[in-house]
Amino acid sequence: MRDGSLSQPGELMTELRARLAGFPLVDLGHYPTPVDALPRLGASLGLDLWVKRDDCTGLGLGGNKIRQLEFYLGQARDQAADTVVITGAVQSNFTRSTAAAAAKLGMACHIQLEERVADVTDLYRSGGNVLVEKLMGATLYSYPRGEDEAGADRALGAIATELRQQGHTPYVIHLAANHPPFGALGFVAAACELVGQYRGNVPFDEIVIASGSALTHCGVLLGLRGLGCDVPVRGICVRRDSGAQARRVRQRLQDLADLLDMANPVAEDDILLFDGVLEPGYGRMSVPVQHAISETASREGLVLDPVYTGKSMAGLMALAGAGDLNGQRILFWHTGGQPALFAYGDSVLG
Repeated sequence: MRDGSLSQPGELMTELRARLAGFPLVDLGHYPTPVDALPRLGASLGLDLWVKRDDCTGLGLGGNKIRQLEFYLGQARDQAADTVVITGAVQSNFTRSTAAAAAKLGMACHIQLEERVADVTDLYRSGGNVLVEKLMGATLYSYPRGEDEAGADRALGAIATELRQQGHTPYVIHLAANHPPFGALGFVAAACELVGQYRGNVPFDEIVIASGSALTHCGVLLGLRGLGCDVPVRGICVRRDSGAQARRVRQRLQDLADLLDMANPVAEDDILLFDGVLEPGYGRMSVPVQHAISETASREGLVLDPVYTGKSMAGLMALAGAGDLNGQRILFWHTGGQPALFAYGDSVLG
C-alpha cells in the first residue's frame, strides 16, 4: 500500500486552512461526509474498495456541488446579491444544488439549461433535476448549444443585465474556464476533511473521481498535494477526451494555486486521466455505465447517476479489469447526482 502519511501535517493543514479562511463562506452542507466500505462490489473487482459519500452533503438531495456553492454564495452574500444566475446541462446537478442553496438563503434563482445531450426524451426534460428545480421555485431558460461555454456565459450575462434593470442584484456563476475557480476551494477543503478523517495518514492506494469541469478533481488533487499527501488521484473523463481534459486540469490547477496565492504543488505526472468509458459522450448511456449502476446498486445498495458517478464507476471497473490501478485499496469519490437517474428511467435498465 502507498504511504499516504503527511510530512509536517499540522503545519501544512494550518497553512492551507488559513488560506481558505481568507474567502467568504456560507455553511450549507453536512460534514464530514462518511467513508464507507464496499466489500461485496470490491470483492467482485478484486479490490479493497471504499467510497467517500459526498452524496450525503444534505442540502437539496446532496452532492459535491454543495461544497462549491459554499464559496460562490459566500461571495454573493458579501456582494448583497438577492439573485443567483447559473448555467448547466438540462440534467445538471450543479443547477439543482444552486436552486436548493438559493432557496435556503432566501435568494431568487435563474437557471439556464444547455442542450448538451442529443435525442433526449420528454422524461429527460421534465424529470430528475428539472423537477426538483421547479419545486424549489427556480426560473428556467434554455440555451440551444451544448458545447459553447463562452456563448453560454454571454447569455448568462444578458439574463443578469435584465435582472439588474428590474432592480435585482444578481450573482453570476460562470461556466467557462476563464473565470476564477472559486468552487474548487470547496474541494481543497474536502481534501483537508479527508486527511483529518484519517489523522494525517490517508490509507488508500488511489482515489478515483469524476473529471468534468475539473474543479472537483483539481481541488482534491491540489489540496492533497498541498498537505504533502502523495496518494494518486485519477480523474475519469465524463465530457472531454483525456488530451483536452488534461489541458483543462493543468489550467484550472494553476488558476486555483493563483487564487490561493501559493505555489502549485501538483507535478505533471500527478495528472492522471482515463477516457476509456467516455463514449458515446457526455450524458449518454452506455453498456459499461448501465453495468456499473446495476452492479453497485445490487451489490451495495448504493445508487449512482448516469452522467458522473455511473461513468466514473464504469471507469474504475475498466481500470480494475485491466490491472491498471495503483494498488488494491481504492477510494471512489461519490459526487452525488442521483436525482438525474430518474430522468433516465427509460434507458437505465437497458
